[in-house]
Parts: sequence; structure tokens; C-alpha cells
Amino acid sequence: MNQLLAAARGDRPADFVIKNARVANVFTLEYEEADVAVCGGRIAGVGRGYEGREAFDAEGAVLTPGMIDGHVHIESTMLAPRAFAEAVAPHGTSAVMADPHEIANALGMAGVEYMRQASFGLPVDVFLGAPSCVPASEFETPYDELDMSAIQEMFRNGWCQHLGEMMNFPALIAGDPAVWGKIAAAGDVPLTGHAPGVSGKALNAYLTSGVSSDHECSTLEEAREKLRRGMWLMIREGASFPNLRTLLPLLRENPLYFARCMAVTDDITALYIKEVGHMDAKVRIMIQEGIDPLVALRLVTLSPAEYFRLWDRGAIAPGRRADLVLVNSLEKFNVRHVWKDGRQVVRDGELVRAEGGRVSVPLPSAPKITPPQLEQLRVPATGPLINVIGVTEGNVITQTLHKAPLVENGLAVADPDNDIAKIVVLERHRNTGRLAVGFVSGLGIRRGAIASSVAHDAHNFVAAGADDQSIVTALTRLSETGGGLTAAEGGEVRGTLPLPIGGLMTDRGAEETADDLAELEIRASELGVRIAHPFMVLSFLCLSVIPELRITDQGYIDITKGGVQPLFVR
Repeated sequence: MNQLLAAARGDRPADFVIKNARVANVFTLEYEEADVAVCGGRIAGVGRGYEGREAFDAEGAVLTPGMIDGHVHIESTMLAPRAFAEAVAPHGTSAVMADPHEIANALGMAGVEYMRQASFGLPVDVFLGAPSCVPASEFETPYDELDMSAIQEMFRNGWCQHLGEMMNFPALIAGDPAVWGKIAAAGDVPLTGHAPGVSGKALNAYLTSGVSSDHECSTLEEAREKLRRGMWLMIREGASFPNLRTLLPLLRENPLYFARCMAVTDDITALYIKEVGHMDAKVRIMIQEGIDPLVALRLVTLSPAEYFRLWDRGAIAPGRRADLVLVNSLEKFNVRHVWKDGRQVVRDGELVRAEGGRVSVPLPSAPKITPPQLEQLRVPATGPLINVIGVTEGNVITQTLHKAPLVENGLAVADPDNDIAKIVVLERHRNTGRLAVGFVSGLGIRRGAIASSVAHDAHNFVAAGADDQSIVTALTRLSETGGGLTAAEGGEVRGTLPLPIGGLMTDRGAEETADDLAELEIRASELGVRIAHPFMVLSFLCLSVIPELRITDQGYIDITKGGVQPLFVR
């Protein structure tokens, strides 16, 4: 502290000084022509006249704070924390608020401890949220259930910094003691939310819990109401569910809303990071949509820092961490250099080095799952109409469609000509053999099947296909590998991406994983799939806490109608 203070006064040289920068000031929303002095990993001073043992000439480039992703599931990238950090650091990300409820559903408390240990010593700080909904609802079957005592243990152990998204909004609103117990167990930390379509008195009831943010808004009306009721708006821009362009008119309507808004990721893949970017991509989109560049930057720096009470980051100011990013301009946001805690981790756009990510937590081994037999997938036609999950590209909300089934030999079967595939969920954590069968429209599958062990949030096996044999082949492949993504046609496996860490993440690097996923998506397109990011879309069809119709190992679920729904229309 004495050295930092002396460097701030100019009484001693700083460790290094970044000179001739256009400093992006996210407090006053202006650029400053200034030097930035760094000492002991902290910013000692901003201004002219500082000297350091080393100097870096920014040559008039823009210096920004390191960016913060306010809501992300690292597991959705299919990368372990180290590979994830190595992938996003070159995009200017310095911290993420990660909710590990995916691996918590798949591996229980051991999964959360794994994420904690795997996040040490990385070029990106990982702040974990205590998973509040494992399972997401009573209609999903995870590896284990994490109750109030588990939440208390996570905070007592120092694993978590905030409460992960409270997804079971119906139970919270109804006053379920177990759900409210988790809120109480979290104590005085930021309580993050998940309340798709919740409004009016139900929203008021939800907010009495102290939950203070939401990333599920998909319309301007919904977002405006939640801002009016005091919520922080996390504007999601994920791989399959991009909401920035839909919701940014709010900021054009009233630029002062930026004080209660941030841009977040939620779910992206390694391929998305490679092709599109991370928080840098969000800044570019916001500016393209007419948002002031400095406001756009604030939404990925100071806003998330203030919401999560990270008072030592989010801006370039004395005493704050020296998490710094040098870019050519905010509009293009081509990252040239990145410093984390004063140490350069990205030089000329390339990662300098990455340490950490080593884990000693023994993870539970995946149980051997018996794949289903063909006869288990048969659906006797017992009515004129079936309920079908309706998928719309770019929208996490599904519809409940009523369709006349294609009937062959008394059985309701997939109908590729009318874009109706069969969808199957097989329980994989407890080896119960429980299996649910339904139908889905909007994936575009013409033949074969795609399958995944990434199936939010319980992460059982899910497959969708144009014929039963292809579905069985795909599920058999998942059983053999213990988890992953696969495409099959008839009795042939067309491609597989193994995910050995809980059936969610690979132990390979980001570049290899992105290439493997790109190849697998090509295999899916050869089966007729036209929707973007088909494996991610498929995975969300199992998330019971998103309206309307979903499917889990327990059958069709509509959380807005109280739970289990019939296959045939009554």
C-alpha cells in the first residue's frame, strides 16, 4: 500500500506507465488524453507526469477497463475454465460472473468445487454464483439435489460470490419454503434472477425476495416494466438467443437507463467465441445500433461491477485493479493488448501465457446408461392431435402447437415433410431407465438424428430425429462415450464431440473444440437441420422453467400450466 500511495503521489516510479492513451472514462462518459500509472497490480494514477520503471506507448489508441460478463455459464461453451479463459481473454474480458448450475446438475457439489479449483490462476477472474435451482424445478432429474444447506456450505467455503439465477419463479412466487430458504441462506449478496414473462402482481411478488436482476427479457414492454420495478436489466446476447437488438431501443428512448443495464452472454459456444467474439462483440453491436460508444462500454464494465459490488474494477481510476484493454477504437474494438492485474496477458492480439486451471477434485464417474430399444420409442396413436414443441429461431420461448400426427401402423411417427421430429429424453444420472417421448417442430431435421448430453438444466440425454433407429443409434453413442454431442443416420454415427467432464465440457483447447463443433454442425446440416446452433437449441428444449412447452425425462412440461402435460391433446 505504501508503494502504491507513493507512486500515486509521484514520489517513486510506478512499475510501468501506459503513455499517450485515450482513456475511456466510464464515469463521465468522455475520453481523456492521459497516462496511466500501474503499481503492484493496481492503478496508481491517471494523468500526466508519471514515470515508471517501464513505459508503454499507446500511440493514441483507446484504453478501456477490462470487460466483465455479468452472467455466463462456462459449461455451455463446452470448455473447461482454463480453455474458456484462454479463449475470451484476447477479446478483452477480464472477469466473468459464472453460474455453474450446469455442472452442479450433472455432478452435484463436486462439480461446483471442480469449477472453483479450475478457475484459480487464470487470465480471467471467475466469480461463481451459488446454483440456486438444482434441479431447476421438481420436473427435472439431476445427479443430486442441492438444498438450503448446500447453499450455506458454498458460501461458508468461500466458493461463491453471489446467488445464481433463481429460475424456479413459480415456486418463489407461491412462497415455497425450500426456495425461500435458499434466498435466506445466501445472505447479503447479489441475488440474480430469471423471470421470463413474469409481470404485474406476480413480478411484484417475485421481487419481494430481494432478487434484483433478470436476463430473460425478450420484449421492450417486459424490459421496461422490470426496470420500473427496480430490477437491473441484463440484456442477453447469446449464441442462440440474441436480445440486444430487440431491447436496445430502450436505451435510445432514454439513455439514462444505462445506469441499470448491462450486456451479458448467458450461453455461447467455443465456435461462437471464435467466429463472433465475447464482450467485444456486444460493444460492437450496441454501437452499430446507435448506442453511444462510451455508454456501450459502460454496460460491459462499470455497470456489472457496480451490480456485483466489485468496487475494485470496472473503470480506470486510482486504486482499482489494473485490468486494462488497448483497442484501436470502441467502434471496431479490435483488441491489441490486455493487462490483468498489471501483468500483460495479451500482446498484439495473442495470448501471452495462461497459468492455473489445475484441479485435484475427484469427479464422480458417469454411470453406464443402457440405451433404449426401438419399441420404447413407439407412440400408439390415441388421439387426433398431438402437442408439439414449437421452436422459433432466436427465441428461447417455445410454443405449444397442436398438430395432426403422421400415423403409420397405428403409431404416431416423425413427419419430416411437415417439420415434425420425434424428441426423446433419457435419464442418465441415476440409471433409472426413465424415458420420455414427444415431438418438436422448427429444427428442420429431414433424416437421421442429433443428440446431446447437454440438456439444460438437468443434463440428461436428449435426441431429436426423423426416425427411431437414428435416435437409438445417437443415444447409444452417448452411452458409449459417457456424454457429448453426436449426429447419426440409421445405424451409422456421422460425427461425435466427446464431453468427458460431466458430459458437459471437453478437456481440449478452444480452437480444437470450435473446429470439432463446426464439423459436427455440418454433419447436422447434411441431415436437413437449418436452424443455427442446433445442438444448443436442442439442449434448451429440456429446460422446464422456460415457457411454454418443454420435455424432460418426466415428460412434457409447461411451467406456466403447473407441470406435466399430455402428449395427445385432450
